[in-house]
Amino acid sequence: MAEDAKPLLIKRYASRRLYNTETSDYVTLEDIASFIREGREVQIVDLKSGDDLTRQYLLQIIAEHESRGENVLPVDVLTDLVRSYTTSAQSVVPQFLAASFEILREGQSKMMENFASFPNPMASMPGFDALHRQQQAFIKSMMGGWGAPASSGPEDESEDAAKDRQELNSIKKQLADLQSKLSKL
Repeated sequence: MAEDAKPLLIKRYASRRLYNTETSDYVTLEDIASFIREGREVQIVDLKSGDDLTRQYLLQIIAEHESRGENVLPVDVLTDLVRSYTTSAQSVVPQFLAASFEILREGQSKMMENFASFPNPMASMPGFDALHRQQQAFIKSMMGGWGAPASSGPEDESEDAAKDRQELNSIKKQLADLQSKLSKL
């Protein structure tokens, strides 16, 4: 378990080839993206200089996915990011993005929790369990693998639904406030 907490070390050779130090083989950017999707942290360092190149390669992975039409980042978000490098907002943007992704992960976790605990009258039908597992896998893949479903408690569902709506409205308001503040900067 301690090994999982330690980032996977990838070394970049002078030839620009990437070497997985755990498995002693060469890897591609797509391999690194797979490690990350599986929940593994990675660190990419230059063999000769020891410089940390992780950020550079993560940005390259994102750019490749975006160029293949797997668009996750809307143009206005990309434009705002470019602008943030030349404004005083540069110091606020990293915290805003980190907070936004944390909210997204929490929301995804809640959704998976609610989906798993939702009683279904079709549960007694033959083959339902396999269909349910497929649906959970589909939702998890659609959410990019962020977070893991948390265990659910035996609370009243109508109370949970009201709490979820209230939380969602609060999150929407917080995001709108943050977006407004960023626009003013």
